[in-house]
Amino acid sequence: MFTGIVEGAGEVRDVTVTEEGRRLRIAGEDVTGDLDRGQSISVSGVCLTVEEFEQDWFEVFLASETVDKTYLGEVEVGDPVNLERAMPADGRFDGHVVQGHVDTTAAVVDVREVGEDWEYEFAVPEGFGKYVVDKGSVAVDGISLTVAERGADTFSVAIIPETRAVTNLSEKEPGDSVHLEVDVIAKYAERLLDDAGFEVEDAKTEGVLDAPER
Repeated sequence: MFTGIVEGAGEVRDVTVTEEGRRLRIAGEDVTGDLDRGQSISVSGVCLTVEEFEQDWFEVFLASETVDKTYLGEVEVGDPVNLERAMPADGRFDGHVVQGHVDTTAAVVDVREVGEDWEYEFAVPEGFGKYVVDKGSVAVDGISLTVAERGADTFSVAIIPETRAVTNLSEKEPGDSVHLEVDVIAKYAERLLDDAGFEVEDAKTEGVLDAPER
């Protein structure tokens, strides 16, 4: 499990393609200090397993499923990726529950500078709008963020200079892809309602869910 508090932006140092999948060597001194083989690590929000490592790099393997469902199948040497080691049992929980199980990819719609801060707008992929709510949590490329505003088919987040400086968001432009992981609590709530025989609209009618009109 991760918290979405990115420790630093690493850089893809080497890419090897095999019949089984793709292997990435990633430079990232911020996270290599206490790595072990078999350890889980979040690479731009994707939970991967450390296979080899040295003082300033580590290697992970992308199975075909990961290549198909994330944009890591398209990264090349020099591309930045966000890195976070798994949360220790006695660690401080500063973000939100992030599993590293990417739900889908989304496109950057707009990047706006607002004073000293930045505002990023992302498209909401079809079928995922019900999980993105105002002031709710969402992980974008593994970064724990709060939805600032929810539009009809987009959502925006506010990015402070520190977050932009230590993550790959500084390299993202309109049209680029990001990994999106919605709040797992919302998915569990949906499953519980489904198991109870409630549809979302039924739940609102019965008073189980109170959604303000917009």
